[in-house]
Amino acid sequence: MCGIVGAVARRNIVPVLLEGLRKLEYRGYDSAGIAVVNGSLNRLRSTGRVAALVSMAEQANVKGNLGIAHTRWATHGAPSERNAHPHISNDGLALVH
Repeated sequence: MCGIVGAVARRNIVPVLLEGLRKLEYRGYDSAGIAVVNGSLNRLRSTGRVAALVSMAEQANVKGNLGIAHTRWATHGAPSERNAHPHISNDGLALVH
């Protein structure tokens, strides 16, 4: 089972998404990611614990007021950044499942 968090607000929702992932991180998830919109779609994905994604988000200074986040427990494919969600289509649609 994976964990999904979504948020829409008039403020930066990255901290909300990351806190939601932290609260879901108890089942041995192997990767995590976020996608946020702030004029354009920005995506970050990492392997390991949510703390790695938090560090990446802080370094990249990612912000947005619309977003989705995901923690993955690998049932198909190896734990890797490529297999982490969100996935993005060529049209710029972010998807988690």
